[in-house]
Amino acid sequence: MNSTQVNAAADRKLKNHTSFGQAVRNSLTMAYRGVLKIRRTPEQLFDVTLQPIIFTLMFTYIFGGAISGDVLSYLPVIIPGILVQTVITTSIVTGVQLREDMDKGVFDRFKSLPIARIAPLAGALLADTIRYTIATVLTFGMGYIMGYRPEGGLGYVALAALLVILCSWSISWIFAFFGVIARTASSVQGISMIVLFPLTFLSNAFVPVDTMPNWLQWFVNINPISHLVSAVRELTNNGTAGWDLGISLIGAAVIVAVFAPITVRAYMRRT
Repeated sequence: MNSTQVNAAADRKLKNHTSFGQAVRNSLTMAYRGVLKIRRTPEQLFDVTLQPIIFTLMFTYIFGGAISGDVLSYLPVIIPGILVQTVITTSIVTGVQLREDMDKGVFDRFKSLPIARIAPLAGALLADTIRYTIATVLTFGMGYIMGYRPEGGLGYVALAALLVILCSWSISWIFAFFGVIARTASSVQGISMIVLFPLTFLSNAFVPVDTMPNWLQWFVNINPISHLVSAVRELTNNGTAGWDLGISLIGAAVIVAVFAPITVRAYMRRT
């Protein structure tokens, strides 16, 4: 074994034995890198800035009169639905950008640095919470401009926002796994949309469940997106925390418990 191979082996051994504190610091540094990427290429935020505005206006004025009789009556129904749909959809970007960075060799360069191997993956997931926050604030802001006044109060609105951000972060682990194992960024986006599209639209986000065919209602009622939307509605509109909140938190925990280990394992094999 030559000196180059010995040094490379030593570097890998050092990275595999980094302390937890160093891994956290390295991950925060990588998260800051993600923030800088957003600042330097603001077009990355088009989906979280334009989509909440366009979807809120479009769905409210198209369905408001037909479902609730008027726009103001429909806002307490649609704003939580648009919020969940927008932020959850935004989590797809995590896997797409991860695959793009791996294809460009960015992660290969990270391997030559004295940092924890998990840091680039963890940093990317942390940085994307900023995207979720922007989408959440814009959705609530657009709803307020249109006349939405949550009866639950500001505290419960903030709690609902944290719930959606937390659940979106947990779901991003699924798309991060797709990003690690897929061959191209376009395939990551395609697979993710196939998974997410029916979940978001076959839910109670836009229309009442009882208006749907009986054979479809059973799926909508067990759909985790429906539970998250119901939890957000209860918090913002009523100021209450029901069993849907508990189901959403348990679901988020289960997703992280299942997908975080397999994503990290697949990531370690690839890097």
